[in-house]
Amino acid sequence: MIVEVRTYKTKPGMRDAFIAVFESRSIAGQRAAGMQVTGPLVDLEDPDVFIFMRAFPSLEERDRMKSAFYDGDEWKNELEAIVMPMLETYSAVLTEASPGFVNEIDCGLPVPHTVGQAAV
Repeated sequence: MIVEVRTYKTKPGMRDAFIAVFESRSIAGQRAAGMQVTGPLVDLEDPDVFIFMRAFPSLEERDRMKSAFYDGDEWKNELEAIVMPMLETYSAVLTEASPGFVNEIDCGLPVPHTVGQAAV
């Protein structure tokens, strides 16, 4: 399994707005292209940074899935113009899961949603 660990730094004060679009529109489009998406995870020390991960079965499938998403109408005609101006920088670390990779984060605890609101 190929995993991208992506770090995004938004322009000051834009993280909540970016994440709102990411959660409501971008994740669905990436999943529709076949990607497994985990996140976003907000940085507790920098209010403008968040991280998410995308998983692919292989490098070849990664290329195909990324093309399906980024060459698609929703990205080219809508999302790119909305989210890219909110970003200051982004980076991706391309990794491969080791044979003993554990693909489970859920530890049985509820995850409060705190981005832009009080914990619930």
